[in-house]
Amino acid sequence: MPFGHSKPTTTIYTMTDRKKLANAIRFLAMDAVQEANSGHPGAPMGMADIAEVLFNDFLQHNPKNPQWFNRDRFVMSNGHGSMLPYSALHLSGYDLAIDDLKKFRQLHSKTPGHPEYGYTPGIETTTGPLGQGIANAVGMALSEKLLATQFNQTGHDVIDHHTYVFLGDGCLMEGISHEACSLAGTLKLGKLIAIYDDNNISIDGEVGGWFTDNTPQRFKAYGWHVVENVNGHDSQAVKAAIAEAQANSDKPTLICAKTNIGDGAPNKAGSHDCHGAPLGAEEIKATRQALDWPYAPFEIPEEVYAAWDATQSGADKEAQWNDKFAAYSSAHPELAAELTRRMKGQLPDNWQQQVQKYIKQTASDAPQMATRQASKLSLEGLGPLLPEFFGGSADLTPSNNTFWSGSKSINDGDFSGNYMSYGVREFAMSAITNGMALHGGFIPYSATFLMFSEYARNALRMAALMKIRNIFVYTHDSIGVGEDGPTHQPVEQTPTLRMIPNMNVWRPCDAVESVIAWQCAVEKTDGPSCLLFTRQKVQHQERSADQIQKIYHGGYVLIDCEKHPEIIVIATGSEVGIAAEATKILNEQGHQVRLVSMPCAETFDQQTDAYKQSVLPASCTKRIAVEAAHGDYWYKYVGLEGKVISQNTFGESAPGNVLFEHFGFTTEQIVKTATELL
Repeated sequence: MPFGHSKPTTTIYTMTDRKKLANAIRFLAMDAVQEANSGHPGAPMGMADIAEVLFNDFLQHNPKNPQWFNRDRFVMSNGHGSMLPYSALHLSGYDLAIDDLKKFRQLHSKTPGHPEYGYTPGIETTTGPLGQGIANAVGMALSEKLLATQFNQTGHDVIDHHTYVFLGDGCLMEGISHEACSLAGTLKLGKLIAIYDDNNISIDGEVGGWFTDNTPQRFKAYGWHVVENVNGHDSQAVKAAIAEAQANSDKPTLICAKTNIGDGAPNKAGSHDCHGAPLGAEEIKATRQALDWPYAPFEIPEEVYAAWDATQSGADKEAQWNDKFAAYSSAHPELAAELTRRMKGQLPDNWQQQVQKYIKQTASDAPQMATRQASKLSLEGLGPLLPEFFGGSADLTPSNNTFWSGSKSINDGDFSGNYMSYGVREFAMSAITNGMALHGGFIPYSATFLMFSEYARNALRMAALMKIRNIFVYTHDSIGVGEDGPTHQPVEQTPTLRMIPNMNVWRPCDAVESVIAWQCAVEKTDGPSCLLFTRQKVQHQERSADQIQKIYHGGYVLIDCEKHPEIIVIATGSEVGIAAEATKILNEQGHQVRLVSMPCAETFDQQTDAYKQSVLPASCTKRIAVEAAHGDYWYKYVGLEGKVISQNTFGESAPGNVLFEHFGFTTEQIVKTATELL
């Protein structure tokens, strides 16, 4: 069906006709799932009436410009129901043709099995792991409120949009929904509207055997406005509920909509049989008869397309906003220019010049310090350049050192700040900041101990999957944590973070590498970064200007020998200082030993073969890798003839320097290992 329909003069919005508009979603969903022989038709069919009201009566969007900044954000947190947003986007006039729906769940299609950011116009975030969509939506609503506070002026509300999210029983069962929704209530995010698909069904059947929470009371306890017992198949009731939610501006709203999963299917509706499997040809035929839908698969009547089409109304809404923004630009040109820059995700014009100046200053006077302190110094230098920085910590701000002199906390309804204490909510914090990155206007960074990246792991994976810029700060990066013991000492976390595709993991050895790690994380726009910092002090390493520039390659020669190296030592983080001492001793003994600092292996791996050979020549097969983490990762660099000095057991409770001695992270151990190899 071509795009660009005009709505008819008389819009068909009687209850009967509205049901027909909703049925278009039902049949597109069941036909696409049937065609793919895979998928979840039940949720789209059950929520079709709700989606029809939201898209046709409330949603502020422009199908011809899905990236219009002041659009409402719509998130399908129960992402298995992906054919609902695909159908609604197609019907509304987005660049999502009927042939795209026919290719549901097929290779390289615009309609993957779960909504994926970047594949489909109008999809705001990748959902599927349940609960993360609602957490992303919290981040989007938070971004809207922050930007409105920072940029709106009297008579010029240029940031003014809602965030809508659909979610189901599974999202509410996942613990992340508690973390995120509790915080949303505390923050009073009044433009966040969540619609709960209360259908009493999950894959295993009726949820009464394992989910009996009083959901309305739970959300009231969070501080949400709750609209209870809404008939999700009554368009007027749904419309009234959303209008009530919009009118309640001082609290987020949960609309509890009673629905019938697979609504319209005569024999399978209300059953888990339609949750995660095609309805089957006979049931689809029966559904067509029951709903009086005499059309072939994927056929939508012209009048339904015309009634759904939002291209003209969306263009009009954006044009009205453009006029409003032009008036804003005239009245407040500096604010408008800054907001435009941030909406485009561009860095300030003086960014590179000022960063290089700060790196030079750091290299000249950096004292011996823990890299978590060096991280704070980095923020002191880079923070003033980036008003879009939004930081936070999961109740570890004094330990993470993420609150710099320009930080201002948001609290007590004051959203003019740039820092938030997330409480002990590592998973939600990471997913919320994903939502902020997706919304635009901010470069978020968030922090906890490296050990607790485990709680946040799936949100990190989603950031990498979506290729979004988000900066995850992790301090206390090894057994150097010390007395807290093995529960707080990471062992396998660093290598497993490196295993996440499209994730850059920086483990700097001193203040200079720390600043560059921060810079590279800020400049990486196609994926997230993890910055790993020590609790304990490390030695400052002397470098030439050329060596400083080579840090950007992820790995470089820090100490070289006079001739071709007999042995190469590779180290990261706090172990670089120990390896440097060992390298000097070995060279003084007459050996030819090279030390390579490898702060970011992912970046090093992306360099040219010529550069990698210049650092790690194939002719030198005797190599040692040193890192206080599980060592298997390093064999790709040292090979079978090499050695890895690593931490392959859990730690112990003792001061960090005692543990480094106990587990062999010493100059003496490196010298001994090198001597054995030589």
